[in-house]
Amino acid sequence: MPRPAPAQRPLKTLDRVLSKAGAGSRTEARRWIGAGRVAVNGKVIQTPDYWVDLERDQVTLDGRPLKPARRIYLLLYKPKGYLTTYKDPQGRPTVYDLLQDLREWVFPVGRLDRDTSGLLLLTNDAEFAERIANPAFKVPKTYLVKASSHLTDEQLDRLARGVTLSDGPTRPAQVRRLREAGGKTVFEITITEGRNRQVRRMVEAVGSKVLKLVRTGIGPLTIGGLPIGGWRRLTQEERRLLVPAPAAKRRSSKPHPAPRSRKPRPPKTR
Repeated sequence: MPRPAPAQRPLKTLDRVLSKAGAGSRTEARRWIGAGRVAVNGKVIQTPDYWVDLERDQVTLDGRPLKPARRIYLLLYKPKGYLTTYKDPQGRPTVYDLLQDLREWVFPVGRLDRDTSGLLLLTNDAEFAERIANPAFKVPKTYLVKASSHLTDEQLDRLARGVTLSDGPTRPAQVRRLREAGGKTVFEITITEGRNRQVRRMVEAVGSKVLKLVRTGIGPLTIGGLPIGGWRRLTQEERRLLVPAPAAKRRSSKPHPAPRSRKPRPPKTR
């Protein structure tokens, strides 16, 4: 019987299955598949885009069944100058250089550009990452910004109301002036989106540039006392606050109507 179409079954490509299971990155998975180290139902598959049915197929790596990885959730204080990627062809440092003592595979939740430092989450839980990174869930991200010039109240108000970028208008943001330093404004901004270099482009849209950018918070999480380049695991309570469980349906508090009283029927006569 032919393998069903992707829309009919819970299918994923073989390289993605390996990656989501926490075995390694998709780049590594493609290399393993090409080398003949991966089999599906006992048959070696060397096509990374081969569809796998998660309900009935058994995937093995080097002869051992693929098992779901233990869920990992990390908070990292990314330093400036590090890339949010696994490997860089130019040999520049990446955030994975800071995780050399970690044996499990994790991937970044969103990205911070090379010149931005601050809070970065990493995990191997795809659903958790989707709830944090997808703008539809409106998880707030807070940044400390040092602008290249003095920003007037009107300019800060424009940032708060939303500005128009090349990829469309931004959502309203929370903006708070912190101080002036040598003719340069230091302020805090909280956004609920995650477009490429969004804060930098927003500041440019009001006539200035970003000299320093640090992400200080995601939702209720903050960097706290974590040193630059340091990382720690999230607590269960922190994960719960970031991604609350779906609220159970509450029973209606509206009282049920009282049953209508019925008049007694007269006895039947014969």
